[in-house]
Amino acid sequence: MARVTISSPGKARVPSQAPGQPPRNIHASAAGSPADPDQRWRPRGRGPVCGYTFRDKTCEKSGPHYCEPRADKPVAFFAELLVHTKGPFARQRFVLSAWEEHDVIRPVFGEVVWSSEWQRYIRRYRIVYIVVARKNGKSELVAGIVLYLLVSDDEEAAEVYGAAKDTKQAGKVAEPAHRMVQLSPRLKARLKRFVASRRIVDEKTASYFEVLTSDAEGELGHNPHGFYLDEVISQPDGKLWTAMRTAAGARVQPLYLCMTTETDDGTSFGGEMIDEADRMIEDPKRAPHVFAFVRKAPRNRDELKRLHRLFPGHPDLPFSLDWADERNWRWPNPALDDFLSRSALRDEALEAANEPAKLNAFLQFRLNQRVQQTTRYIPLDLWDDNAGPRWLNPTWRDKQLHGKRCWGGLDLSSRLDLTAWCLLFDDGTCRWRYWCPESVAPKLNDATGGQFGQWVKAGWVTLTDGDAIDYERVYQDIEADHEQFSIINATYDKWSGEPVRQEIETRTGLEMFESDTTYTRMTVPMKELMRLLHENELCTGGNPVSRWMADCVQAKTPVDDPERIRPVKPKRDTDKRIDGIPALLFAIDGRLGSYGDNYDLMESVR
Repeated sequence: MARVTISSPGKARVPSQAPGQPPRNIHASAAGSPADPDQRWRPRGRGPVCGYTFRDKTCEKSGPHYCEPRADKPVAFFAELLVHTKGPFARQRFVLSAWEEHDVIRPVFGEVVWSSEWQRYIRRYRIVYIVVARKNGKSELVAGIVLYLLVSDDEEAAEVYGAAKDTKQAGKVAEPAHRMVQLSPRLKARLKRFVASRRIVDEKTASYFEVLTSDAEGELGHNPHGFYLDEVISQPDGKLWTAMRTAAGARVQPLYLCMTTETDDGTSFGGEMIDEADRMIEDPKRAPHVFAFVRKAPRNRDELKRLHRLFPGHPDLPFSLDWADERNWRWPNPALDDFLSRSALRDEALEAANEPAKLNAFLQFRLNQRVQQTTRYIPLDLWDDNAGPRWLNPTWRDKQLHGKRCWGGLDLSSRLDLTAWCLLFDDGTCRWRYWCPESVAPKLNDATGGQFGQWVKAGWVTLTDGDAIDYERVYQDIEADHEQFSIINATYDKWSGEPVRQEIETRTGLEMFESDTTYTRMTVPMKELMRLLHENELCTGGNPVSRWMADCVQAKTPVDDPERIRPVKPKRDTDKRIDGIPALLFAIDGRLGSYGDNYDLMESVR
C-alpha cells in the first residue's frame, strides 16, 4: 500500500518531552501498561528476526517484542500529519504528550507477536481499553488513531468504524477526525468526506471510516480493521460490541478501542468492561491480546495501596484519599496542566465542596471514581501473591496438614448450585471443597471458558448426580475432614442452614456457629482477610476455583458509614460465583474468636 507521505504541517505546542524519547520520570509500572517497554510482560513465543524498518531504523529483535520502528511510525504520523482541532492548541501540531505516547500509542502499536497463520509479525494487542476522567483528550487521541488505521496501517480496503450511544456521541470522535483532515494538506488531498453516509473515504486503497448507529442488529455485515466504542458506560448492553468483535475474522491485525469514564453502575455492560480493564492491569496473562490504560482515583485505602503496588515509583500516583487535594488529581487526569486546565478543576472542586449534590459528579467525571457503594474487592495480583506452592489437587498437602488445628467455614447454596467448605489452618493454609449439581456444570463451564470442566476432572469440584446438591456427599466429606484434621469449630451461613448444621453436629460432634453476610458479621472478617493478603499470611495453593471466585467478589459499603463492608453475592442467573470466599470469611470469623466473650468485636463496627 502506498502510504501517506509524512510532512510537517506547522508549529507545535511545546511537548513534555521529545517524541520517541522516554518520559523524564521513567517508572517501573504495572505489567499491563508501563512506560518502559523493558518492564512490560509478554507471552512466550518464537519467531524470526523482525526486520521492520521505518526511517532507517530497523528492528533486529525476534519473538514477542517491542518493535521500536513500528511504534515510531504512528508517533510521527500524529506529529507530522495531524493538528489539534480545538482549544488553546488548535491548528498546532499534534505532538503526543508523555502519557499518550509512552503509555498508549507506543505499546499498542509497538508490541508484536509472530503469527504462524499469517507468517508475519502482527500487533499483539487487538483490544484497547482507555479509562480516564473526562476532558483528557480521549476523543482527539482516538480520532488520530482512526486516521492512522485508515491511511497508514498498511491495510488495503480498511474498514474503520466508530459508534457510541447515538450518532451525536459518536460524532465527538468523528468530528475531530473530519477537522484533522481539513487542516492537513496531505490528508485533505488524499481523503474525501461524504456527509450523507457519515464516511471519510480513501479511494486510493478503497478504505473508509464510518460512524455507525447504535443498532447492533443492523451492524452484522462489516469486516472492521478498526472500531471504537465511545463512552461505553452509555451502552445499554454489549450487543453492538459483540457484533463488531465477531466480524473481523478476515483481518490480519484488527484493533478495537473502548474509551470511557467511570460508571455509577457496576453491573452494567460498561461497569463490567471497566472491571475487566482493571483486571488486565493486575494480570495481563489473562488475555495477552488486551491492553488497558486505566487511571481512577482510589476510593479507599486498599485501592490506594493497590495503585502503589502496581505502579511503584510513578510520579503521578495519588498521595491520599482526599478528593480535594490537588496532588491527587493528576492520576485520573494525565492531561492536567497540559491541555486540561487546573483552574477549571479548582472551580468545580469548590462547587462540589459547597454543594454536596455536585460532589458525586466531580468524583465520577473529574476523578474517574465509581460513585456507588459496590466495587470489586480483591485485586487478583494480591490474591496470586498468596498462592504459595501450587497444589496439583485439593488434597495435595493433606499428609502435612494431618492433625493440624484449623477452623471451618461452610457457605450453603440453594440445592441447585455450588456449596463451599473451607478449612483455614494456623499457618494460613486454605483448603477448600466444592460441590455442584451435575446439571449446573455445563452453564458454569461456559461461564469460565471451559475451565470448570477441567476443574471437575482435576478434583477441585465434586459433581453430585441430578439437579440438586447431594447433601449426603457433603456430610461424608466433612466427616472425613473432621477425622483427619483438628477442626476447632465451624461457622456456617444461617440461610437455610439449620438442618445441615444439625446433621453435621450429629455426625461429627463439631461445634458450629451461625453467621451471615451482613455488615455486622462481615466487616471484621473482610478487613482481616485484606490484612492477611497484604501481609502474605495466606496460602491458597493456587486453587483455581477459589481464584475465579476471588475475582468475582464485589463489596458493598453503606452510604452513611464507609468503614462497614460486606460481600455482595451475584445473582444466580449471572456467570459469577463467590461461594468459596464467604466460606473463607466464615473460617476467618471463627479463627478470630468473634463469638461468646469476644462478640463485642463484631458489635463495635456497627
